[in-house]
Amino acid sequence: MEQLWKRRAGWVAVVALATSACQRTTAPAAKKEDGGPVTVKVARVNTRQIQREVESVGSLFPFEEVTISSEIDGRVAEVNADLGDRVVQNQVLVRISEEEERFKLAGDEAQLRQALEKLGLRNENDRIQDINQASEVRRARADLFDAEQRFKRVRDLVDQGIGSRQDLDEAQARYQAAQAAVDSALHQAGNLIQEVERYRAAVQLQRKKLQDTRILAPFTAHVKERLVNVGQYVRTNTPVFVLVKTDPVRLRLEVPERMAPWIQVGQLTEVSLEAYPERKFTGKVWRISPTVDPAKRTFVVEALIDNKENLLKPGSYARGRIKTTKIDTIRTVPVLGILYVFGTNKAFVVKGDAIEARDVKLGDRLGDHVEIVEGLAAGEMIAVSSLPRLDSGVKVLVSKK
Repeated sequence: MEQLWKRRAGWVAVVALATSACQRTTAPAAKKEDGGPVTVKVARVNTRQIQREVESVGSLFPFEEVTISSEIDGRVAEVNADLGDRVVQNQVLVRISEEEERFKLAGDEAQLRQALEKLGLRNENDRIQDINQASEVRRARADLFDAEQRFKRVRDLVDQGIGSRQDLDEAQARYQAAQAAVDSALHQAGNLIQEVERYRAAVQLQRKKLQDTRILAPFTAHVKERLVNVGQYVRTNTPVFVLVKTDPVRLRLEVPERMAPWIQVGQLTEVSLEAYPERKFTGKVWRISPTVDPAKRTFVVEALIDNKENLLKPGSYARGRIKTTKIDTIRTVPVLGILYVFGTNKAFVVKGDAIEARDVKLGDRLGDHVEIVEGLAAGEMIAVSSLPRLDSGVKVLVSKK
């Protein structure tokens, strides 16, 4: 039993010595790693002049979009376009049966001819320049002249004692009746003239309705949607087609209100889309909203973009970059020199052989550099490597490579 206890005591001594030896060999290494300088690469805070650009994401809209509707009632006889088709101005899109409209036009033209004949006119475009030239008025005036002459002759005979008083009274009555007939003819002629104008307007309206049986494209465009089929009965104002004009297209962007002084009509706009990542499209600022959205604090800018190849589709998202006339002198550092930590951007300024950590405010991204708005002065040196290991007071060794 005593020998067993001696063996156990020996093993404990060996383990204790081994542990003590391990602690003596590893401690200096850990101390060297914690206290040694961190090797870093550095870059200088530079100043440069830039032409300011406004970048925003927006949507594409057609230059024009219109819903075409029927202007008359009728049954669709033809449909000559469909989704995606390109149609030209005045191309017939839909034809509505015209038989009923032709019958109505024939009736209106017959009424017009009848009214023209009463006025003594032959052509529907002829017009009475003087109401006294109307046939009924001319006839009434002729009767009046005859009655007047007879009345004068009988009066002269009576004055000479040759004619009878009865003949004079009859001639006078006839003369007065002729005067009333002229007044009536003038009134009737005026009514006939108005009637002719009414029938002429009805004929012109019916001819327009006959033309409206052919629904035409108002401008060169593409069919966005077809809404009718052959045989369908349509009413007035029934939509039949939706057309869009996509050359050019409009890019609508929302720009922060602080950039309002930078934006002007005519400025070049560079546009990129996810569908064509390797290609850039060019446009110009066309419209600028006069108001600011109070909720977003932005205003709308529209740019026109050429789309002769029909690559740009309205409704797509696009990124626009507007080149402004504003020139600024700014400070820049490499993007590698900025570390985002817990909601703030930090830069690590090299002061001798130590680090001074600073919060910085960033501006625009310029390729592999970024604008510094606040936090760094021109000419200062900052670390651009090993940033996660740096903080204020950490010793550093600047790499010469």
